Amino acid sequence: MTPPGRGQGSTERLVLPGVLTAEQAAETAAGIAAIQRTDGAIPWFTGHHLDPWDHIEAAMALDAAGEHDRAEAAYTWLARHQNPDGSWYAAYQDGDPHRPADLARESNFCAYVAVGVWHHYLSTGDDAFIERMWTCVRAAVGFVLALQQPGGQIGWKREADGSPVADALLTGCASVHQALRCALAIAEHREEPQPDWELATGALGHAIRRHPERFLDKSRYSMDWYYPVLSGTLRGPRADARIEEGWERFVVPGLGVRCVVPNPWVTGGESAELALALWAVGQSDRAVRILADIQHLRADDGLYWTGYVYDDDAVWPVERTAWTAGALLLAVAALGGDEATTAVFGAERLPAGLAPACCGARPAV
Repeated sequence: MTPPGRGQGSTERLVLPGVLTAEQAAETAAGIAAIQRTDGAIPWFTGHHLDPWDHIEAAMALDAAGEHDRAEAAYTWLARHQNPDGSWYAAYQDGDPHRPADLARESNFCAYVAVGVWHHYLSTGDDAFIERMWTCVRAAVGFVLALQQPGGQIGWKREADGSPVADALLTGCASVHQALRCALAIAEHREEPQPDWELATGALGHAIRRHPERFLDKSRYSMDWYYPVLSGTLRGPRADARIEEGWERFVVPGLGVRCVVPNPWVTGGESAELALALWAVGQSDRAVRILADIQHLRADDGLYWTGYVYDDDAVWPVERTAWTAGALLLAVAALGGDEATTAVFGAERLPAGLAPACCGARPAV
């Protein structure tokens, strides 16, 4: 296969004073494109592994930058290499589908294809694409919902031997919740109702909002803090209260967001995703400040170092990942009003699913 085309490219909504100029945004998009393999795969960086979740995040950033052919190639890679049960493996060495590096199949990794497909459709209006990808999305949702527990939460994964892991992760389940809502949007667009998905989505949202005891305690990790907000599962006063509760623990003024407390380590991906969550709940000033703070991670090629250990004044690990750059571009795109990105992460226009019977028949909001 020849390399994916660069498309027209457009960084007009990726300009943010104090964060990115048009030239810098174009450099960052080109940096992600340079990592993409000719078959469409986007590993973390050249020679490293690909995981489906981060592959999709990078593809979404390419769409935000107007590189639609490259993004479509990334989704085509997923469709071609989906397992018969609707899943993907957790890792592929250098994005090579014949060299899986981790044979586990993680629920949030598999669900996220629905977010990417809906984002690409909203970016391009390409009905033929969404028809081609429907079978892929439907199969991925089927794999994920087979891991749903009686309490609504989604089990983490299936091991390499196929055995299910029922333990649920809050970050992963919040991401799955967003993905199910995007899958429902795709189904509605195709006029193919999925009532079972609606019920599953409502039950999962209820578990996240009301039953923290159903999830493993990973509260040391910043992703568990902000992901219920980033995913659109929490909005209004609950979202605001959650942001305030974790702010002092995770945000390091002038440097970014800790990955995990108490480690003195800020990471670009978590910082950019927090900024996107802040935008989603109307805290754009804070979002811009976070994005400005992590510009110390920007490298000369437009990509971003994964993290920085501030006690040692050291970049670590010594890698520049496509998904870190992708998260930053998506946050900037939302702040700039990119229609597809605001629709997917603003979440107001996504189907909400149905509340479980214990909570009445109203949609879960």
